[in-house]
Amino acid sequence: MDKKGILNRQYIKELSGYISDPDIKNISVGGLYASAKSFALSSTVTSGIHIVILHKREEAAGFINDLYNLIGEDNVFFFPPSKDFSTKVQRTAAIGAVVDYKKGVSPHPYIVLVGYKESFDEGVLEEKLLKKSIISIKVGDHISHEFFKEVLFDSAFTKADFVSQPGEFAIRGSLIDVFSYGDSHPYRIDFFGDEIESIKIFNANTQRSEKEVNSLDIYPNITSSSESEFTVPVLEFLPQDSVVWVGDTDKPERYLSDHKHIWLSTLGNELIDFDREVTFRTAPQPTFNKHFEVLADDIRGKRGDGFSVYILSESISQIERLKSIFSTHDLVLNYENYTIHEGFIDFDSKICLYTDHQIFERHRRLKLKRSVERSERLTINDLNAFHDGDYIVHIDHGVGRFGGLVKNMVNGKVQESVKLIFKDNDVLFVSIHSLHRISKYKSADSTPPKIYKLGTGAWQKLKNQTKSKVKDIAADLIRLYAQRRVSEGFAFSPDSYLQKELESSFIYEETPDQLKALKAIKEDMEKKYPMDRLVCGDVGFGKTEVAVRAAFKAVADSKQVAVLVPTTILALQHYNTFLDRLKNFPCNLEHISRLRSAKEVKEIAERLKSGKIDILIGTHRLLNKEFIFKDLGLLIIDEEQKFGVAAKERLRQLKLSVDTLTLSATPIPRTLQFSLLGARDLSIINTPPPNRIPVQTEIIDFDEDAIRDILTAELERGGQIFFVHNKIEDITAVEDIIRRICPGIKTCVAHGKMEAPEIEKKILNFMAGDYDILISTTIVENGIDIPNANTIIINHAQNFGLSDLHQLRGRVGRSNRKAFCYLIVPPMVSVTDDARRRLKAIEAFSDLGSGFNIAMQDLDIRGMGNMLGAEQSGFMADMGFETYQRILAEAFDEIKQENSDQFRQEEDEAVVEDQCYVSDCIVETDLQLLIPDTYINIQAEKIRLYRELDSISDEEELGRFVAALEDRFGPVPDEVRELCFVVRLRWLAKSKGFEKIVLKNEKMLAYFVANQMSPYYKTRKFSEIINYIQQKPGNRYMIKEQHDKLYLTVNMVRTIEGAHKIMTNL
Repeated sequence: MDKKGILNRQYIKELSGYISDPDIKNISVGGLYASAKSFALSSTVTSGIHIVILHKREEAAGFINDLYNLIGEDNVFFFPPSKDFSTKVQRTAAIGAVVDYKKGVSPHPYIVLVGYKESFDEGVLEEKLLKKSIISIKVGDHISHEFFKEVLFDSAFTKADFVSQPGEFAIRGSLIDVFSYGDSHPYRIDFFGDEIESIKIFNANTQRSEKEVNSLDIYPNITSSSESEFTVPVLEFLPQDSVVWVGDTDKPERYLSDHKHIWLSTLGNELIDFDREVTFRTAPQPTFNKHFEVLADDIRGKRGDGFSVYILSESISQIERLKSIFSTHDLVLNYENYTIHEGFIDFDSKICLYTDHQIFERHRRLKLKRSVERSERLTINDLNAFHDGDYIVHIDHGVGRFGGLVKNMVNGKVQESVKLIFKDNDVLFVSIHSLHRISKYKSADSTPPKIYKLGTGAWQKLKNQTKSKVKDIAADLIRLYAQRRVSEGFAFSPDSYLQKELESSFIYEETPDQLKALKAIKEDMEKKYPMDRLVCGDVGFGKTEVAVRAAFKAVADSKQVAVLVPTTILALQHYNTFLDRLKNFPCNLEHISRLRSAKEVKEIAERLKSGKIDILIGTHRLLNKEFIFKDLGLLIIDEEQKFGVAAKERLRQLKLSVDTLTLSATPIPRTLQFSLLGARDLSIINTPPPNRIPVQTEIIDFDEDAIRDILTAELERGGQIFFVHNKIEDITAVEDIIRRICPGIKTCVAHGKMEAPEIEKKILNFMAGDYDILISTTIVENGIDIPNANTIIINHAQNFGLSDLHQLRGRVGRSNRKAFCYLIVPPMVSVTDDARRRLKAIEAFSDLGSGFNIAMQDLDIRGMGNMLGAEQSGFMADMGFETYQRILAEAFDEIKQENSDQFRQEEDEAVVEDQCYVSDCIVETDLQLLIPDTYINIQAEKIRLYRELDSISDEEELGRFVAALEDRFGPVPDEVRELCFVVRLRWLAKSKGFEKIVLKNEKMLAYFVANQMSPYYKTRKFSEIINYIQQKPGNRYMIKEQHDKLYLTVNMVRTIEGAHKIMTNL
């Protein structure tokens, strides 16, 4: 399908002629609806500057997304008012494109700018000043490093350690990184003396270079308010031969100027004298309300009238699904793998373009190019960095405090180490070669951990205790798994056409994780033995949708489904969700909770027994003897860890014969995923739907006017608000303030000290729309999902942990409406550094699940506690999350060796033969091995790099590490190259069976496995080392034994590289 041949060719030709005629100034274009307007522009524009003025931002975003598909992205510019970094960059890039076009250096034959009403309230810097403020450089230019730095300072750029947002620059050796306001990515400029040797675009998130360019225009912040005496109105800034396209907007006469105008709406344009008029005949896409029969009838009717019907979708999987649905209606259609904002019909060219997101009322997330992405990596690094006084866990010595990176003299040579302070001010210096043995203490609550004393057995005892308990839990899981495998279940039949219809009508795009989970669930259901699958995923990641589809699959096979939830509110919520998704399908739903009367419950029990109810949703009451299912086929459990012991026992019996699907909102850490692999089928949903709108997060002061504006804005669009205030004693005072700020607002208060039925009643009334604002403590965090509440205000946000803020924010943005989260904090000066870092992180990660999984280990901690029980949560609090994970991994490795036949992982014989008998190898040396301060002088970054280097496990990764250093900091010094050999030496020594390497006074001591009963001493590996040493003449190589420890000594070893060479030959 030719995108430019969609609209009536005669009218397009006419319009093109009018545009190129300099004497025609005002053209009226009527009859264009929906995305037909963007098709008209893309089919007629061939040269010049075009600016489109629409009424609202959403309209402009939809229009520009159409142009990205029809014209391309490089010469189409979004032109918003400057509010934040992204809009400033988008606006500056558009202005820069106009400047280039005027100068005759634009690479494009034409450019299109798309703005909206507010874009024109702000002026543009006058041309002379604008040209003066641009810093233009190219490869080969001679400019002193110092002078360039001064120019950046003069242009109001600020110096940072690492560049992550527009207006920043950083200097490292011969490199200068700079983030211009004219681009959505920063640049790295490499000098050779005073000559610019290269200019590269780099990624602000990874800080790695991506592409070389020859020249660069650096724009400072040129966006300013309309009051400025140095600005001119936007239309005045455009050259005389530009074309202005005006859409449906109020007061269109304000956009009158000497330019050529194309008026896309005849409404309200009575004051304008048109020179020419063109009237198309189009209509918007009809509404089908997800009814396939109505759609199929419409398509047949249109085809009968000679129309060509195209279905547009960006998703290949959606197109495949549509094909199979329409084949049941005997329809073969035309599909296009792109989409537009709004479908339309052209009656003249007899073409219908229908979009799948409108057919199914799916939300489509619009993408705007040149948006500045927050650097998640830098935020995470900042969160995970070691700060003075932080609690640090050493795997061998327990919890201490961080005392900084210090330099020590060892045999006259400078070395760096991390200082840890333990109980009674005992100090331990951890070599930079052993940083993989320490980790930052993290636990679910903020209570400080116990600090250990060096040299006592308390820490070792705790480690052993944890390990033995983990083994008990694992053994239990393995036994259950084996039991389930031998019991008989029901094998469900493959998907029906109704299943495909249900899946197509999902309003969000499925994520790969979601599809993978669904595929696994369906395969499990179709097997003969009962399914027991656990689906984990953060709030809003689409677990409920997975459950709906699994439930419908069971119903399609005439089986009944029980959905078990922990609370009455959740029962109602799930009931509403299931009802909404299944309303057009043959399926009977009911729900029971304490809200239902005794009579209703009795009636439901009877209908259930006779098989008249397909899906029953309810609290643990569902498990009572009064509810007898006629033919139960699937049990869905939401948040199993929240049920009591009796309910869990009943579930355990049910699971052995019925397919079971368990949902959990707390993610499960990777170590545990692998560990449980043999004991339970696990699906992890790590990513949110791509078309879900991020929750806009802002930090604000407690300002009554600002709060009034926020409340009013949400109420005006018919929404509701959560206000979180976590102090019960003055929560009613907060309610009084809100009532005073916003007279007439309907408020209700809920907090943890109220009786459960009272809280329930208030929340249910809020869900029903009886109140505008719910003022509560953090109880709203627990799974309350109200699609109409899309603004959350959190008071004293600095006092909340990162995961609490994340969970609270997850309460909004659950529908396809834009959601807002406001964090009220006192002036930043009075906020602790730690709290400031948390707030910065929550603001940076506005997307659901965006990098959060990495930063937010406290969520993982909850998941781990839920899976392994309260006692393990206690161990985790004692030793910190990362250390606990490490001990867990060790315990599971030991179990695997003990129960290798019961684990499904098939291990290669060669792998078993090549078994590693050493879990770690420690390297001690007196050589000067460090990252010189002249190369990197930022302590936090140094420690991060030392830790990263220390945890690298293969040569490929090491190569990437060195390449990244070279790219970010310049040529790698010899000391750093030697440092890399320490890691290589450790890998090699570990594989050869050495537990410790000491390299001092030009002598290497290599200690073999300490356990003399280890099977290592019977391996070929060990005998080859002995043979090699025996064949060496002289006494350079010697094997010795001291205190029951066997070790090898090698003399005349002067470098780490030399030690590595010797180890390679052994």
